[in-house]
Amino acid sequence: MRWEDFRSSDNVEDRRGAGGGFQMPGGRGGLGIGTIIIVGIIGWALGINPAILIGGLDAITGGGGGPSYQQSAPQQQQQTRSAPPSDELGRFASAVLAQTEDVWTELFRADGKTYQEPKLVLFSGATRSACGGAQSAMGPFYCPLDQKVYLDLTFFQEMKNRFRAPGDFAAAYVISHEVGHHVENLIGILPKVQQAQARAGSRAEANDLSVRVELMADCLAGVWAYHANARFRILEPGDVEEALGAATAIGDDTLQKRSQGYAVPDSFTHGTSQQRVSWFTRGLKSGSMQQCNTFQ
Repeated sequence: MRWEDFRSSDNVEDRRGAGGGFQMPGGRGGLGIGTIIIVGIIGWALGINPAILIGGLDAITGGGGGPSYQQSAPQQQQQTRSAPPSDELGRFASAVLAQTEDVWTELFRADGKTYQEPKLVLFSGATRSACGGAQSAMGPFYCPLDQKVYLDLTFFQEMKNRFRAPGDFAAAYVISHEVGHHVENLIGILPKVQQAQARAGSRAEANDLSVRVELMADCLAGVWAYHANARFRILEPGDVEEALGAATAIGDDTLQKRSQGYAVPDSFTHGTSQQRVSWFTRGLKSGSMQQCNTFQ
């Protein structure tokens, strides 16, 4: 993936400790997947009790089937660097975020709307979000209360080593997926889903809504890739395969079978590997937000 010669975003909060300096994990540059509705995918993958993964679980399901966003009490934040990231992986994340800004600003403008750029918070280990605590084990996620994406960059090493999904475009897919949730928030999808989940008659029904949100974000990530490539020529041979490999590796069925030997469809919150690949591909081929309606 070409990214080194593109601009960096001004919307990065670097809360990591001194140092950093990660290299791109695999690919030519060197999930859950996290989202607003993290209800155990990363827990299954990493062998962690999903109940302890704060943020996505309580943010959407409220522990009882309905949304329960609550503003966290102010706590001391990790120190935020004022200078842009200087390490390779930090610069990569900043460049990908900038490309999402350019693409979505133009797409919103074409629809007569104004795109509000999200912040990307880089942290190490743990930090605070308006949706609660953010921990590395949760994977990347989007918090609609502060409109920020939270990311510990060591997750990309986990993608390479644990999920067998290396590569810079696979990492870009993760970031663009989380930005896809921000787009869903701006166009009103997330609030409607929260209300629908509050009325859901069962956990399976609430989970189905979560799956639709996740698959839509996958499709929107594909839409971003379509327009970013048309505008910046970012794709190189093998890049699409990297993203599809990541989408396959983080399907609910694949992760559950890896962790417990079998899959429980009613517990799916992100979609199967085939669904994730299909919806990302749909966005990538069409470049159209209108093709990403998973609620039809």
